[in-house]
Amino acid sequence: MSDGKCGRNADGRFGAGNSGKPRGTRHKATQAVLALLEGEATALTRKAVEMALQGDSVALRLCLDRIAPPRKDSPVQFAMPRMASAQDAAEAAGAVLEAVAEGELTPTEGATVMSLVDSYRRTLEVTELEARVAVLEGL
Repeated sequence: MSDGKCGRNADGRFGAGNSGKPRGTRHKATQAVLALLEGEATALTRKAVEMALQGDSVALRLCLDRIAPPRKDSPVQFAMPRMASAQDAAEAAGAVLEAVAEGELTPTEGATVMSLVDSYRRTLEVTELEARVAVLEGL
């Protein structure tokens, strides 16, 4: 039996996915560090820039990562047919698989694009079903 108030199991432990803290709560160590650094951001930033300009490679990397962070994502380009119906999504999926097989897309890029194709396919299917229902209700 679980206690609905605190999210604990019968043995007193928190259930799966429930750490017992409100979402977004910061760890005590993080709070302590933030308290120590409060009001010092400008001075620390200035010092890091000075150290970078003096040749400190770690400080330089830190500064450059803030100016131009590494890209987490990049656009992909390959030939994919236009999707106007759910049936067109099958052709688009085939184009994605072909692009992965030919090396135009990495498997990870292909999986990401395939996910987009599938989401769009579902949107098209719902739109088509709504149109059919509207026609049937209009009779």
